[in-house]
Order: sequence, then C-alpha cells, then structure tokens
Amino acid sequence: MLHKSPIIEWHGLHIDLSVILMLVVSCLVVFLLAFIATRNLSVENPGKLQSFMEWVVDFVKGLISSTMDMKKGRPFLSLGLTLIMFIFVSNMLGLPFGIVTEYDHKEAAHIFGKPIISVTEEFDKLQAEQATTGEHEEIEVGVAWWKSPTADAGVSMGLAIMVFLMVHFLGMTRNTKGYFKHYIQPYVFFLPINLIEQFSKLLTHGMRLYGNIFAGEVLISVLLKLTVLGWGGWIASVAGLVVWQGFSIFVGSIQAFVFTILTFVYISQAMETHDEH
Repeated sequence: MLHKSPIIEWHGLHIDLSVILMLVVSCLVVFLLAFIATRNLSVENPGKLQSFMEWVVDFVKGLISSTMDMKKGRPFLSLGLTLIMFIFVSNMLGLPFGIVTEYDHKEAAHIFGKPIISVTEEFDKLQAEQATTGEHEEIEVGVAWWKSPTADAGVSMGLAIMVFLMVHFLGMTRNTKGYFKHYIQPYVFFLPINLIEQFSKLLTHGMRLYGNIFAGEVLISVLLKLTVLGWGGWIASVAGLVVWQGFSIFVGSIQAFVFTILTFVYISQAMETHDEH
C-alpha cells in the first residue's frame, strides 16, 4: 500500500503539508545554489559551481535560441533558469531517501492541533472493512513527508497553469492580431479544434511531468517492500534501487529539459505570427 500524504483541513481547504514542506526545500536549494555560485565571481579562476552555473546559463540560452529569435527570447532567460533548476531539484529530492511516520491508531494522527484527515479516513475505511470481514489485524497507516513535489499533480499542473496563463497573456499583449487570428486558421470552423489544442497543451505539459516522476516514486516504494521477502528480497531491492536511482536521475533531468523547452516553444508560438513560424 502506498503511503498517505499528511493532509489537514484549514478553513475548509485540504492542505498537503508534505507538498508545502518540499516546495520550501526546493526553493531553498535553488536559492542556495544560485547564491553560492554567484557569491565570489571570478573571470580568471572561476570555481566549479560558478562554471556549472555558467554552463546552465549557456544551455538555457541554447534552448531559447532554438525556439525563437534571441532578441525576443533574452527577457525569458531568468524564467528558463528558474524553471529548469527548480524542476530538476524537485525531481531529485525524492530519490536519496524518504521520511515516513507510522500511526497505529487515529487519535495520534494530529499535527498543529489538527487531525491528519488522510490518516483518520484511512483508519475508518480499514476498520469498516475489518468489521465486515470479521478480521482483527493491527492497523498501521504510513505518512510520507519527504518526496519529490513534482510527484504531486497539483504542483506539476500548477506550474503548467502558470506557464499557460503567461503564454496567452504574452500572445494577447505582444502579438494581438496574430494571436487571435491563428484560432480561425486555416478556416473559421477550425476554432473549436484550435481551442481544444490549447487546453490539451496545458494538460500534457503538466501531466507528463507528474506522470513520470510519480511513477518513479511508486516503483521505488515497490522495490523497498521487497525487503520483507528475506535475504533474496534485500538483494533484489538493493540491486533494483541502484539501477532505478541512476535511471531516475536521467528521467528527472529529461523532464526538466522537456518542460522548459516546451515553455519556450509555446511562448514562441504565441508571440510570432504564422508567417514567422
């Protein structure tokens, strides 16, 4: 069984505390990397972190220039740097380790004076099942506090929605005529199809990131559970984790790259006329 998220209710809203925690950690890691890399800049003898950040800047510039004219794209350099670093760090956070707390009765599932409703609901569900089947096994519910924030659909779709709104705002303000005209191209009855295309871009932009990272963390959870099978399970678990951790770094890097370059592609499409594409 997958671990539950620590969800509490606050003024009618269901808040996932693990997502908030991991978003704060991701932001702090990105900020510290940028701060340390730029603290002692040197032209003659740059440090390793400064050299790495310079490579990231050049890499993002390459992404921009591959999708639009660099004069138009230069203002989006900081956006690209923020996106690729934040998403990469977020994708990596769930790989090294996890923090899980176990609850054996729902009265203990409280934090900040509020019940963890995901745990209490699971206890009620399992107790109802036991009452139906007549079983009386001890119930334990695990809560995962440390995970990749991009493994949460709300975070990934939130990033996609922010990009979606920014892209269409840029299209309406910087390429007004061309932006609205493309919805009725090549013919006016293509309007519904073009509208569906825009919302499909939103869904695929966010869900691609979420699906890949979430699937990776599910597989890690499955591999960890192999340890209950004895020494053979331990060996299979360790071997599987080593292989999958390495592959997950590759997948996390690719997903950060894909999300960022698609952002620039959508910006380019919104800001340029049909003839410039």
